[in-house]
Amino acid sequence: MARDFIAINWGSSNFRSFLLDDNGVVRDAFAEPAGIGSLDKAGMQAQIARLAARWPDAGMIYACGMVGSNVGWEDAGYADCPIGLEELALRLHATTIADCAMYIVPGLACRRAVDHAPDIMRGEETELFGLLRAGRLPQAGIVALPGTHGKWVRIEGGKVQEFMTAMSGEIFDRLTAAGMLASVVAAPAVIGTAFNAGVDAGSRRQPGLGTALFGVRARVIRGDLARGDAASYLRGLLIGSEIADARSIYPLEGSVTLVGSAPVCALYAAALAHVGIGSQAVDAADATAQGFAGIHAARRQLA
Repeated sequence: MARDFIAINWGSSNFRSFLLDDNGVVRDAFAEPAGIGSLDKAGMQAQIARLAARWPDAGMIYACGMVGSNVGWEDAGYADCPIGLEELALRLHATTIADCAMYIVPGLACRRAVDHAPDIMRGEETELFGLLRAGRLPQAGIVALPGTHGKWVRIEGGKVQEFMTAMSGEIFDRLTAAGMLASVVAAPAVIGTAFNAGVDAGSRRQPGLGTALFGVRARVIRGDLARGDAASYLRGLLIGSEIADARSIYPLEGSVTLVGSAPVCALYAAALAHVGIGSQAVDAADATAQGFAGIHAARRQLA
């Protein structure tokens, strides 16, 4: 008889878990700020023991994210692209935590055709395959996952072929929290004239991003940019530069699918539209759970 199973998205900062039935329907969920970055091995064991006590009748446990990194419970490695859901299920890393059997999903690794440079992701692969399984992503095209470390993913035939990562989100957060640019930022970033001007500057890449970033401060000091518009210009500059990078690697003539939080996706949609590229945002609320459901089904078929 089929049993419910547990799925965990265990990142650096947060612990998100789901109790799923055999069809991938979420029966219960539990989350708290107990990420890998705040736990030692004993803490990780205690976290799983608490979860097993919460759902004592569940069967298999799956996990993705930083739990499978070199700073997590065990390094689950990376599966090479191109890869589909069934191939990913073959690469699950079996382990035991607090006397509970667990399968950890490996991250994905690629070498881009344009520059043969390596790139990696961990955690996003489960979300991507969940969206593909639910029919919310095209079987071929470019998918962008804006965030702290944004991903631009090329999908063909329902498989992840390759991807690029941009640190635009982290750069914005750090520059507006401390340092010289923080001193000229006085309001949140919003879509508008200053944002679009930043997108234009980032897209041109003349001068390069390092010079353009200091230019944000110079613009404010010299009166070319209002202090209240500095964050909007900076955000546009970073996103415009990121889009230019993506365009240099992937054809973006068609529409880009955006996956992420609504406010951030709105900024990316506006920036893409400003440079003549269409986009559509998809609902990713249960994407990770759907990804685990697909992995669970594929593993059972392969067993």
